[in-house]
Amino acid sequence: MPSNDLPAEELRFGRIPIINVTPVVECGRIPAKAIPGEDLVVGATVFREGHDLVGVSAVLYDPEGTEIQRVRLHPVGVGLDRWGGLLRPESTGNWSFAVEGWADVYATWQHNAEVKIAAGVDVELMLAEGAALFTHAAQQRSGDDARVFEAAAAALADTGLPVPDRLAAGSSEAVLAVVGREPIRDLVTSSARYPLHVERELAGRGAWYEFFPRSEGAVLDPATREWTSGTFRTAARSLERVARMGFDVIYLPPVHPIGLSHRKGPNNTLVAGPSDPGSPWAIGSAEGGHDAIHPDLGTFEDFDAFVDTARNLNLEVAIDLALQASPDHPWVASHPEWFTTRVDGSIAYAENPPKKYQDIYPLNFDNDFTGLSEEILRIVLMWIGHGVKIFRVDNPHTKPLMFWEWLIKTVNDKHPEVIFLAEAFTRPPMMHALGMAGFQQSYTYFTWRNTRKELEEYFTEVSSETAAFFRPNFFVNTPDILTEFLQYGGPGAFKIRAVLASTASPLWGVYAGYELYEHVARPGAEEYIDNEKFEYKQRDFAAAEAEGRSLAPYITRLNEIRRSHPALGDLQNLSVHSSTDEATVVYSKHKQVLPGVPSSKDTLIIVVNTDPHSARECGVSLDLDALHLNPQDFNEDGTFWVDDLISGQSWRWGAHNYVRLDAHFEPAHILSVRRNS
Repeated sequence: MPSNDLPAEELRFGRIPIINVTPVVECGRIPAKAIPGEDLVVGATVFREGHDLVGVSAVLYDPEGTEIQRVRLHPVGVGLDRWGGLLRPESTGNWSFAVEGWADVYATWQHNAEVKIAAGVDVELMLAEGAALFTHAAQQRSGDDARVFEAAAAALADTGLPVPDRLAAGSSEAVLAVVGREPIRDLVTSSARYPLHVERELAGRGAWYEFFPRSEGAVLDPATREWTSGTFRTAARSLERVARMGFDVIYLPPVHPIGLSHRKGPNNTLVAGPSDPGSPWAIGSAEGGHDAIHPDLGTFEDFDAFVDTARNLNLEVAIDLALQASPDHPWVASHPEWFTTRVDGSIAYAENPPKKYQDIYPLNFDNDFTGLSEEILRIVLMWIGHGVKIFRVDNPHTKPLMFWEWLIKTVNDKHPEVIFLAEAFTRPPMMHALGMAGFQQSYTYFTWRNTRKELEEYFTEVSSETAAFFRPNFFVNTPDILTEFLQYGGPGAFKIRAVLASTASPLWGVYAGYELYEHVARPGAEEYIDNEKFEYKQRDFAAAEAEGRSLAPYITRLNEIRRSHPALGDLQNLSVHSSTDEATVVYSKHKQVLPGVPSSKDTLIIVVNTDPHSARECGVSLDLDALHLNPQDFNEDGTFWVDDLISGQSWRWGAHNYVRLDAHFEPAHILSVRRNS
């Protein structure tokens, strides 16, 4: 038999067992991710021996170790001993949290007393035990709380009162308010403290827009068919257009000199003409490498001016960190050990069979891990010095995971505001491990999730199963990816994907041309024809919008909705609902904006017809518990009002509703649940 003074560290379990705490990554060796103001879903399995009841709390500690928040957890499911609730850190830094379990003395007495007294068993004994419980609890409290407990104890002990009145005194509104605010606890047991890394808002919330600066302002001479490249100065004129659509980040593909050797021509052809610009990802030439700017784009002074213009428009500039080199990169001559030399003496170019990238040499960390790593760190710090705080990393899964862990930690130790986005379309373990290694956000499989079933499963996965370490950025398209859904779905497909991306994840992104419904692919490929990776592209965004051929107003509205509805800024608050149509997906997002203020609840119901070719009609069934409705929100007939944030229409909705969505007109509802004060 263990003694009462046995050191706790010698036991796996405390007096109240607490197991399976979440969010915990790799047993707490890696911190879970959060951003300020985000509701963090905390859970644990907590129970005890016998039939006495337990209570559970989650406790949030700030970076100094001070308790900031304590919330009561509630049962999740039936008979599973699983508890859940929300914590909300409010600033950046290395926070922590713990889960506490305890014997719920009051709840145990209340349950036993109600059952036994109703059955006429141990009536006076149960009332006396209640009086003793409140007398003891009053001694531990002061002020009004103590007086409430003293009054309850007196009434329970007063044999001159009817038994029902004595019992009722032990569960009066005043008593319930006190024990709800500060429970009567015994045998308090705490889990370990688990780490929580809270990063700045753009690490987990934001809308991205990608364009090629060389195309923004590029001019084609109609006589000679020769191009004049756009520059940072001309591209800066496009920033107002991007900001007007409500984006937060402007992402630029590589801006470095481009190699001449094996330069790719239009549509990825192996022979480039004398004026073909080549792929920006074939980095390096006689003009320099990753620490240089392509001379056609301008100078570092021009780049700095571009960053300043963006900042004045509340845009942050993200640049591509593509760790590879053209055959002309200075590294090839100065550090051949940073590449893979084949048995015939040639350097291996990049391949992703059947794709070949003859204009690119991948890096090899095996021969000089330290030297190559230090050089990349130097480059990243140099760009940070020019105002870059966000890096979109190309193909990080082709570099050692330990390198990324070292690089991101080294950079963030000095510059915690810097954000890294992983562009890793690869196997799930690597994608997830990159998030654990420090990447603040990641590209995802969302691009290829199109059916209702696929979307429901993926939304559930990224919002709950992997949310502690994997922040999904839902890009609708990229220069490399033009899905069949967009190729053949018509304008409705573009609306569908934009609504899904902008409402299901706090992070989403668009590559330029999406708003113009660009959809023509290179035959047999999931890539754009006349791909901007290999040539300049002129687009008349203003004319398209003036003529009603642009999705820009729709995208603008989606970003307006995102900014005005806090529920869309959290990742873990998504609930899937059901419909009778296999093509109609339904989900909601909810956030209690101001704790304790019922009217400050923000709840959206999103209904999307995922069939871009037709109108669909169906029944929609809602889990009303997920909507957190207040009694005053209901109408007399049991319905509640919802306002469509896209169309401006309003309807009375209930648990079961009829929906018709025409992909050729409007394929989605974004419904705001109307709250009554």
